[in-house]
Amino acid sequence: MIPRIQPLEHRPAWQEQLATAVRSVDELLQLLQIDPAVAKIRPLQSDFPLRVPHGFIQRMVKGDSRDPLLLQVLPVAQEADDVTDYTPDPLNELNAMPAPGLLHKYQGRALLTTTGACAVHCRYCFRRHFPYSDANPGHWQAAIEYLAQHPDICELILSGGDPLTLTDSRLHSLTEQLADLTHLRTLRIHTRLPVVLPARIDSGFLSWIKAQTLKLVFVIHCNHPGEIDHSVTVALDKLTAAGVTLLNQSVLLHEVNDSAATLARLSERLFAAGVLPYYLHRLDRVQGAAHFEVSIARARAIMTELSAMLPGYLVPRLVQEIPGAACKTPL
Repeated sequence: MIPRIQPLEHRPAWQEQLATAVRSVDELLQLLQIDPAVAKIRPLQSDFPLRVPHGFIQRMVKGDSRDPLLLQVLPVAQEADDVTDYTPDPLNELNAMPAPGLLHKYQGRALLTTTGACAVHCRYCFRRHFPYSDANPGHWQAAIEYLAQHPDICELILSGGDPLTLTDSRLHSLTEQLADLTHLRTLRIHTRLPVVLPARIDSGFLSWIKAQTLKLVFVIHCNHPGEIDHSVTVALDKLTAAGVTLLNQSVLLHEVNDSAATLARLSERLFAAGVLPYYLHRLDRVQGAAHFEVSIARARAIMTELSAMLPGYLVPRLVQEIPGAACKTPL
């Protein structure tokens, strides 16, 4: 789903960058000086199309068809493979939705799919087939009524899509509606925008942060140290200065970050930018993403090596989400 974009004359920089994101595989490969025939790339025409901002493309290595940032966003023919146990709804989320757009799977916390829009279409996304029109993102009244009826919920997670594709005014409208829910203590936001579109962390957004009364936790989704450049560290520094707790959640992806050395560099670079590791997720088995899978045995071996390389506070927890389980399952 493409987010609503304001008219150009009123558009903040981040929205302009979002509007000009690359949507053509041919254009992306031309920018990276990659010949698909020479690189043996077979692009895929998909109902989950390419979408990637120019700033993220600039961090990719020109001429490298196996660049780990490129592999995360490039639609390839393997996505059309029919692989056993890979399904459109791998986490059975549609059966955990007591109100449109609200997922209540774990004790004490609930998740709101605020929008179907993202700044980048990650090929391993477990919600790439999610029926956002049925979940009704952007219309939150039923979800808020459910939250009001469940005072045991003390943390609300904003997800999507990416909640930071919402404008500041939409975010303000949402948090105004949450203000009467006095049992809420923490607002957790899962977002990739500080990494793929750091211009989103602008003065208007920081003003929204400063107006919040709930404890704010941002879980950024960063998979590879090459994703972090100066613009990203500046954005993360702004969030830290505004009092936001910053955590990182990665997905373990074949040929992207499936080595202890890569994950160690990622943790070190994130820590230098004020971010602590949270989870390292084993891939959710969503249809179209089987080529990213890393075996459990390989994942455990990587974690053993990583734990010997880093202090404990820089080692993420290796987990897998199992539908119906009371929490993320350690591996």
